[in-house]
Amino acid sequence: MTNSQDEPVIRDSRRIDPETGELRTPPATETEEESAALAGEVVDETAEQQADGRLQEQLDERTADLKRLQAEYVNYRKRVERDRVAVREQAIAGVLTDLLPILDSLDKAREHDELVGAFKSVGESLETTLGKLGLERFGEAGEPFDPNVHEALTHVPSPDATEESILEVYQPGYRIGERVVRPARVVVSGPQD
Repeated sequence: MTNSQDEPVIRDSRRIDPETGELRTPPATETEEESAALAGEVVDETAEQQADGRLQEQLDERTADLKRLQAEYVNYRKRVERDRVAVREQAIAGVLTDLLPILDSLDKAREHDELVGAFKSVGESLETTLGKLGLERFGEAGEPFDPNVHEALTHVPSPDATEESILEVYQPGYRIGERVVRPARVVVSGPQD
């Protein structure tokens, strides 16, 4: 009995088949097969890494887009809220400006003791309601003169005055928050020039 390991192994490494005359591919050896498999794995790993890299880039891009959209939405909401508040303040200021002559008439009636009975309660109710809307009255005698909120109708020089102050109020001023609806019309007393 002969052992197959003892028999000689003949490998035909000719590139052209002697019987058919056609070009043949040499059979791969085990090391070549291992190399090819390893190369395939490397190619597969490289392709997977490239695919993972592309997916990560897309994920980063989508995340950046989402963050940008979220920031735009937050800015939009803030802008809409700010505009809504501004429009509300303008609407209230417009209505209150139209009501100022009525408040002036109430003040004149109060000065002449003509504001009595039902008219007095209506006047007080109106002033309270306007106060709740943010209307604030300013301009009293003795206050320092501020040209930003007071309109000086006349100037009376005074030898004892060290600074300009309100001597008399012709018409009170009104404001809503920091916004002046109507400046106070006043007589100003100040140092002599």
